[in-house]
Amino acid sequence: MRILILGGDGYLGWPTAMHLSAAGHDICVADNYLRRRLARELDVEPLWEPPNLHQRARIWKDLTGKEIQVHIGDVQEWGFLHSLVRDFGPNAIIHYAEQPSAPYSMAGHQAARLTLSNNLGATFNVIYAVKEVDPSIHITKIGTMGEYGTPNIDIEEGWIDIEHKGRRDRFLYPRQASSLYHTTKIMDTDLLWFYVRTWGLRATDLMQGPVYGIFTDECRSDSRLLPFFNYDEIFGTVINRFVVQAVAGFPLTVYGRGGQTRGYINLVDTLECVRLSVENPASPGELRIFNQFTEQFTVNQAAELVVEAGKNLGLDVRVDHVDNPRKEAEEHYYNAAHSSLLELGLKPHLLNTDVLQEMMEKVLSEKSNIDKRLFLPTVRWESDA
Repeated sequence: MRILILGGDGYLGWPTAMHLSAAGHDICVADNYLRRRLARELDVEPLWEPPNLHQRARIWKDLTGKEIQVHIGDVQEWGFLHSLVRDFGPNAIIHYAEQPSAPYSMAGHQAARLTLSNNLGATFNVIYAVKEVDPSIHITKIGTMGEYGTPNIDIEEGWIDIEHKGRRDRFLYPRQASSLYHTTKIMDTDLLWFYVRTWGLRATDLMQGPVYGIFTDECRSDSRLLPFFNYDEIFGTVINRFVVQAVAGFPLTVYGRGGQTRGYINLVDTLECVRLSVENPASPGELRIFNQFTEQFTVNQAAELVVEAGKNLGLDVRVDHVDNPRKEAEEHYYNAAHSSLLELGLKPHLLNTDVLQEMMEKVLSEKSNIDKRLFLPTVRWESDA
């Protein structure tokens, strides 16, 4: 297949490009380096700085003989995106090209405005480019389990059957996001659903839980191909943050009581979920929604596992419960369905001490780069006033 990956420089985007290239697909990536720019502006650099996209593609070709096309540009710019889709002629588009951070989206008016305009503008342009160039192109978009919030009923995979006053119908599952970032993801889903109904497009929306991990099969042989690895409050996911804090001898920063339950997924499984979704596309006129995670546990349970893995490496890992900067339920019911990707063939890689120890060993090799200043949260969902 010919697959266009938008946001191909990111934590998920570049590993996806390599994974699908290794699987034999013809890959083109595009990015405007927004995440790199924001990290520099906020002074929250990743633990190591990956090469730029052109350099990554050259390294990949030298190692494998496979070419990944690279285009630098903004998906919000209609001319750039339309020309790219027209000229490359993809069978599928994987849409990662969004501002990916919930804390960033809550950091003030400028950050909120950027998140809103970037995320919705990018999704809108992707939809229109598909409609005008080739409506048969399958759109695969990365959503988030955060769209659902923490309802007091089971979370289904995107849809729910309702009986009301003796009549039945099927609706998108009610969603109640806890940040502006997650709210833009809800709006993405609504945009897709509207245009799928209106124009008969086909789309898969992957409601992904927090991702953790460093290594994939494609980057183990050359450290230059490793993904971004952020550990700050803005771009660092919780398990990745805990791993770096453990290595640095800094107490794991559990927000509030730590009873928040979420569905988590290994980076390796994210790549496989995306591949399965692309290679088994939705039908014309279908918005298919998968819940993309492999196991669920509380933040406290994640911290306990990091403590155990650290002890196995001789690290003295402690836990510190800090004031929760977010507005979220810290003790709640959480039971989410996630069978569709398993039925397509996903074989999960679950979190355990071996996985965490391998991550810690890599972080230990980069320990001199750790900036402890980045560990404590500074962005609050509500002001103190």
